[in-house]
Amino acid sequence: MSNFGQEDGFYSGQYYGNQSQNPDTSYAQGGYGQEQPFGQFDYSQQGYGIDSSYAGQPGASPAYNPSILTPDQSAYSSPPVADNYEDEPPLMEELGINFDHIVQKTLAVLNPMKQTGHDIMQDTDLAGPLVFCLAFGGSLMLAGKLSFGYIYGIGVVGCLAMYCLLNLMSMTGVSSGCIISVLGYCLLPMVILSFTSIVLSLQGILGIVLTSVTVLWCSISASKLFVSALDMNHQQLLVAYPCCLVYGVFALLTVF
Repeated sequence: MSNFGQEDGFYSGQYYGNQSQNPDTSYAQGGYGQEQPFGQFDYSQQGYGIDSSYAGQPGASPAYNPSILTPDQSAYSSPPVADNYEDEPPLMEELGINFDHIVQKTLAVLNPMKQTGHDIMQDTDLAGPLVFCLAFGGSLMLAGKLSFGYIYGIGVVGCLAMYCLLNLMSMTGVSSGCIISVLGYCLLPMVILSFTSIVLSLQGILGIVLTSVTVLWCSISASKLFVSALDMNHQQLLVAYPCCLVYGVFALLTVF
């Protein structure tokens, strides 16, 4: 048993002795045992840096490009701001409110004999009709009559009836905005009559005359604007009749 390690070579103290005397012999032959100074390690010898498959090719770039982590400044640059604000349209024009057209339509209603331009009637703004409807309801409320629901109900029915009628009579057709705009602007004489009813009773002879004149005034103004907008020559009397019926209902609200 004492010669077991010496005969078979399974256990030999000489092997471990040689290893302890030369511990870095095999590593030194491969270059791993030598200490490299800090900062002087050659990465190109170990395969770092440029890929060998792309080395020597024209246009080849290193595997690491520092510009990848640098954001593109053009993506964050603000668009050029125009310094010329004089060419921008006014705010009211962008909102569709043209005070010049509102004044011209109001004067056309107050003076039925005045000719109105065709381009003015194509501007179907609803600011004026809304103001006149609120003024009409407010004047009736001052007279002790709360009739906002009746005003809007009769207005909607009247606009639908005039829309169907004028589309049948005209060759070009008419938009709903034009109907609402014309009927709303021509309500201005009725607003004046309703303010008159606050201080004056309209159930006498004078009231009947004032109411009749106001209804005719509204009807003539509305028919003239419709004929001017739709090029319905020699048809003003045919358009004035249904307008007279619509404003007659508003006159009944004012008188009674």
